[in-house]
Amino acid sequence: MHLRSATATTALLLASALALTGCSSSGDTKADAGPAKPKPPAASPAPDPADASPSAAPDPNAKPAGPVLPDAQLTPKTGSFKENEKKYLSGRVPEKTDPAAVLQTGQETCQRVERTAKRDKDAAAASIASGEVTGARDAITYLCPDQKPILATAEKGFGDGPRTNPAAGTYRAATQTTTCTWEAKSKDGTVLASGPEAPPKPGDRITATIPAGTSEFTSTNCYAWLPA
Repeated sequence: MHLRSATATTALLLASALALTGCSSSGDTKADAGPAKPKPPAASPAPDPADASPSAAPDPNAKPAGPVLPDAQLTPKTGSFKENEKKYLSGRVPEKTDPAAVLQTGQETCQRVERTAKRDKDAAAASIASGEVTGARDAITYLCPDQKPILATAEKGFGDGPRTNPAAGTYRAATQTTTCTWEAKSKDGTVLASGPEAPPKPGDRITATIPAGTSEFTSTNCYAWLPA
């Protein structure tokens, strides 16, 4: 009886030792793998292009808001500027910018107006009134004054879309499309006039008479309006 009890006790101690050894071996295996590597810091999310607000297209001939070159430094790398060119560049050239490059922008505006005016003076004026050609006022005033009649017509007109408090009068649409429509409303929203009254014939220009007291004039597919 005593021998069997001792044998059973020995077997139980051996089994316990083996179990502890197995646990220790399992722990050693994890330890051998080395300490856990720290997680890399989260990368900064890349900006989503879709979240970027589209910026308005800048007027290439607008005078800059920041520091500009003083008039005394408005000199090209070679040669010299004419007096009218200096007047155009005055207050228009940002610091560290080649004045000749700014002048070229104005000259290109003049060339565009001149080319269009040779084919169609109304089209040239409409391109300014619609905002398609920007910076025309100063460019024409100083660099191509022969185009002042085009500028004068454009400044009495306006582009397609909504316009508040337009000058009363009769205007012609700078397009021959038959889909041009317009409407004049008073301040309280009453429709004072609209058009076209009848479908225009091919080649006809649509006209709009804006009554006195018009608070908002809205047009669609008319490109621009010029005084009739």
